[in-house]
Amino acid sequence: MITLGMMQFTAVVLMLLLTAKLLLLRRRRVQSETAKQARRLMATSTALLALHFAIQLKTGLRLQSITQSVMVNLAMLIPASYLFARAVLLLQRRGQLTLADRWVGPLTWIMVMAMMGVATAVDGQPIICDSPELRKAELVGAVLYMLMQGYYTWRHTVSLVAMRHTLNDYYDRDTDGMLRWMQYSIVGLMLLALMVPVAIFGTGVWMLAVAFAIYFFIFYLVDSFCFYLTSPAPERVQAAEKNADEVEEEKWKDLKIEELKDSRADVGLNDEAMQVVTESVEAWKARGGYRQTGLLQPLAAADIGVTRYRLTCWLHQQGLKYTGWIAALRIEEAKRAITETPTGATMPSPNTVVSLTALYFSASSRNSLA
Repeated sequence: MITLGMMQFTAVVLMLLLTAKLLLLRRRRVQSETAKQARRLMATSTALLALHFAIQLKTGLRLQSITQSVMVNLAMLIPASYLFARAVLLLQRRGQLTLADRWVGPLTWIMVMAMMGVATAVDGQPIICDSPELRKAELVGAVLYMLMQGYYTWRHTVSLVAMRHTLNDYYDRDTDGMLRWMQYSIVGLMLLALMVPVAIFGTGVWMLAVAFAIYFFIFYLVDSFCFYLTSPAPERVQAAEKNADEVEEEKWKDLKIEELKDSRADVGLNDEAMQVVTESVEAWKARGGYRQTGLLQPLAAADIGVTRYRLTCWLHQQGLKYTGWIAALRIEEAKRAITETPTGATMPSPNTVVSLTALYFSASSRNSLA
C-alpha cells in the first residue's frame, strides 16, 4: 500500500531531478535573456517544492495535525506557483510584465503569512497549536491562493490568444502545436489552484489521488518547458512577433494624415484602399502565387504588391487570418484539380492527397473553434 511518506519521498526525488534538468539545459540553445530568466524562475520553483516536501517528510507534520502542515503548504506552494506562472508569462510577454504581474504573487504570500501571524497572536496559543482563528486564516489563505492563480490564468490566456493571432498572421501553415503545451499548462495551473483545498486539508485516498495529479502535471509542465526552450519554436515565435511589430510601424506610414487624426486604435482601410488590395490579390491568385511553399506573410505581401499592413488589415476586415486564408486557397485548388482530372488521367500522388487532407481538416477545426 502506498503511504504518505512514500509519496513525499517520491516528490522530493522528482523535484530534485526536474531542478537538475532545468539547470543542465544546453545553454547554447537557450540564448535569449528572457528564456534564461524564465528557466531560473522555473528551477527555483521546483527547488522550493523539493524543500517543501522534504520538510513535510522530515517533520511528519502532515501526520500530526492539519494546522502545522497547512501553514507549511501555504508558505511554500504560493511562491512556487507564482514562480511557475511568472516563468510562462515571461515567455508569452517577451519579458514585458506589468506591475500586477510582478506583485500579485508576492503580495498574496505576504497577506496570507500576515493573517496567520495575526491569528496566532489573537488566540494566544503557540503557532504549533490548532485553533479556530488559525483554521479560518488558513481557509482564507487557500481562497487567496486560488484568486492569485485565477489572475495569472487570465493573463496567460490573454497572452496565448495574442501569440496565436500573431503566428496565424505570419505563417502559411498551422502552428498551434508549438503553443499547445502552454494551453495545457494554463489549464493545469488553474486546476492545481482548484485542487489546493483538497491537497492542503484533505486526507486519505482523495489526498493521494490529488497528489498524483499534481506530480504528473508538474512533470509535464517542466518537461514541456524544457523541450520548448531547446526547440526552434521560440525563434519562430520571435520572427512572427517581430513581423507584427513591423506591421504596426507600417500602419502609421501607410495611413493618410486625416486618418491619423482618428482617435481609434484600429483605423482600418477605407473602401478605395480595400478595392485596390482586392484587385491586387485577385491578380495574384490568378497566377497561382499561393502555391509557393514556405510562403510567409511578408513574402506574400511583396508578391501581391501591397504592404504587410494592408494585406493584414484587408484580411482582418473580412474576419480572416493569414494562415487560414492560405490554407483555404490551397484546399480549393486541390479540390478543383481533383474534380477536373479526366477519367483515366494520372491522379495526384498519395503524399499530396494526404497533405491536402491534413490542411483541410486543420482549417475546418480552426473555423469550428473560431
